[in-house]
Amino acid sequence: MSANLVKLEQHLATRSYVEGYTPSQADVHVFKAVGSAPDAAKSPNVARWYKHIQSYAAEHATLPGSSTAGEAFLGGAAEAAPAADDDDEVDLFGSDDEEDAEAERIKAERVAAYNAKKAGKTKPAAKSIVTLDVKPWDDETDMAALEAAVRSIEQDGLLWGASKLVPIGYGIKKLQMTLVVEDDKVSTDELQEKIQEFEDYVQSSDITAMQKL
Repeated sequence: MSANLVKLEQHLATRSYVEGYTPSQADVHVFKAVGSAPDAAKSPNVARWYKHIQSYAAEHATLPGSSTAGEAFLGGAAEAAPAADDDDEVDLFGSDDEEDAEAERIKAERVAAYNAKKAGKTKPAAKSIVTLDVKPWDDETDMAALEAAVRSIEQDGLLWGASKLVPIGYGIKKLQMTLVVEDDKVSTDELQEKIQEFEDYVQSSDITAMQKL
């Protein structure tokens, strides 16, 4: 079924899309019905809209919404018919009140659903990557046991990463670890307090680097 360019031209004179404020399946439905670029001289608003929707061709299948609202613009002549020779007036811009009311209702529902979806999107949690140094008491400290003790600390938002032993002098090595924390869930100060509780192994701990992800 072809698109009613007269009605579509009137609609797009004050709107950018068939419904709502972003391209949707309603635009795709009408776009396919139009078939080809209309005469810009006769239907400037439709021509502008057609070119815009055509630029989304690769995304047509995935655009949101329903094609229902587009049904209101199907049927009728492709271009405005010339005036009749007799004195009978033809209302080219007339529309059924019920049809318009239904289209407006559907449009309002789609806009509300889009706004609700947009508002409901949660922002990704803020995270940081941390470099932590843990120093033992002396060169006789069991570093494997020290690391196992530190990694035994588990909590929501904490992810332990790689580790290595770094010489600091006199045969002593410190344990250097990387970890990722969710900023709202993990306090590095509290984490260091928990590490300090392993007093048989840990002399001290330091945050040597911290970077937002």
